Amino acid sequence: MPDNSFQLSAIDITTGSNPEYTILWMHGLGADGNDFVPVVQALDLPEIPIRFLFPHAPQQPVTINGGYIMRAWYDIQHTDFSAQEDETGIRRSQHAIIELIEREDRRGIPPDHLILAGFSQGAAMALHTGLRHPDRLAGIIALSGYLPLAHKIEREAHITNRITPIFMAHGNDDPIVPIELAHTSLQQLREYHYPVTWHEYPMEHTVCDQELVDISCWLRTILK
Repeated sequence: MPDNSFQLSAIDITTGSNPEYTILWMHGLGADGNDFVPVVQALDLPEIPIRFLFPHAPQQPVTINGGYIMRAWYDIQHTDFSAQEDETGIRRSQHAIIELIEREDRRGIPPDHLILAGFSQGAAMALHTGLRHPDRLAGIIALSGYLPLAHKIEREAHITNRITPIFMAHGNDDPIVPIELAHTSLQQLREYHYPVTWHEYPMEHTVCDQELVDISCWLRTILK
């Protein structure tokens, strides 16, 4: 069987010497790590030295876009994201993200000082990877996304991260990832008693200023 694993390159930005936390932030479909670099300044957390990592997803054909090659964490085969999921691609990206988490540990930032964050597809990967990770994480941020492979989470989730705080947010006019799908993910996580903070905003498939303010306030309760 061929080895389909890969290593992720990432933009690395620190806000001070000797960072105490890492925020690993994954972009959405068709973007790259540069997409969320502006959040470093927007989150306005000068009192805490943080390393921000913005990895670039691999280039691959995306079925829903006519097989066009673009950066994607996994293939999307249907407008109903929960149908015909690319489990192989999701798990391949999961392993690559885990390698980044392990690299941060070797650099002096343990998993319990690392926040997994993402937007859209990146949010899906943050939830998928974070809930299954065997080491306690500091938190998970999932913006305009959903829980992939949701039917397997009860069996595969690691108990270590059952109390990891989760920040989820979504635009109530999102035409790309319907908010109903996010509501379903939220309901499932709350049924399993995950501590989820939920926000909705009057926006489409994007990030708004108030959302960044709310994330910053939430992070201040995590980064101590």
